[in-house]
Amino acid sequence: MGVLELELRSGGAVFARPRVSLAWYAAANPVRNAPRASRRGGGEAVRRAAKPGAITLESLSTGDATLQFALDRARKVVGRNIPLLIQGESGVGKELLAQACHNSGPRADGPFVALNCAAIPENLIESELFGYAGGAFTGARREGAVGRIQQAHRGTLFRDEIGDMPLAMQARLLRVLQERRVLPIGASEAVPVDIALVCATHRVLSEAVKAGLFREDLYYRVNGLTVHLPPLRERTDIGRIVMKLIDEEAGDRPPGSVTVSEDVMRFIENYPWPGNIRQLQNVLRVALALLDDDEDEILPHHLPEEIFSSDASVHDKRPSALVAPASPAEPLQPARRGRRLKDVQADVIQKALDEADGNVSAAARNLGISRNTLYRKLGFKF
Repeated sequence: MGVLELELRSGGAVFARPRVSLAWYAAANPVRNAPRASRRGGGEAVRRAAKPGAITLESLSTGDATLQFALDRARKVVGRNIPLLIQGESGVGKELLAQACHNSGPRADGPFVALNCAAIPENLIESELFGYAGGAFTGARREGAVGRIQQAHRGTLFRDEIGDMPLAMQARLLRVLQERRVLPIGASEAVPVDIALVCATHRVLSEAVKAGLFREDLYYRVNGLTVHLPPLRERTDIGRIVMKLIDEEAGDRPPGSVTVSEDVMRFIENYPWPGNIRQLQNVLRVALALLDDDEDEILPHHLPEEIFSSDASVHDKRPSALVAPASPAEPLQPARRGRRLKDVQADVIQKALDEADGNVSAAARNLGISRNTLYRKLGFKF
């Protein structure tokens, strides 16, 4: 430390050598006093603590061996300037993995910009991706617009469904990845960009290359490391996923306060889930909404009726509580000729209400339908 000169009110001067603590000195010189490992030119990138509540690679680990293999491989390349390609069916959580990689690496403080190539019309994807200068085309904003690639500067660009990207745009994206510069539409100068690239697709890109639908040179640019996410029907941790989603969707209910009956859990574990985790999340969201205030267990009648399709392979997996067996004491009688189905249904509902002493929730459970459905059949509007 140097010597400080202090000027007094009387006009004189005093010279002093200040003393500071080691803690203050370390804080004032973070680069000089940083650990050797964080100042190396090569080696693994510095890991930063994720923000509270952020999705990380650790938070996605729920016990499935196939998923864990993908998470471990992805963790090895985070922060190493290696493009990551995530493959898997729709709804398996490809964007969640991309966010987890972003939040678990050195770019966690930077932006995470997601772009679904299949959701943007082909005539708009160029301006959306690369941006444009003011007055570049008819209808363009006077001040222009910053494209998604520039928005991801010093962060992560996530390209979902990259297999659906038009061939013309593939050529432009390839140039950006090669030069690390982006040229907005109508601009005369390219803008440098620093991005980590994560792409995802439900297609097999190598087959798309053979079919001429995806550029081979771009394929090798985005395919630094490929990880495969397993479909929900093949995972061994469905029970943990269910409870985790319930806690996320339970709203004001304390974590762990809502449980799932054995019948429902057995059905969930055996259901094929064509929509994967996204479909499961929607089903649980509906089930939680159908819970009464005094209920804390998800039962078969809380499941949305749409989940039971007419497909026999799915229909046979309905929980037993939803299949009302015929009573041996009261065998089913054929309906009288000329009697309308609406009248028969009304009689069945009235009988259920009588047996439940007018309790609509109990009657709905006995009928194997949700309370809201019973209300609708009774003529109430929502």
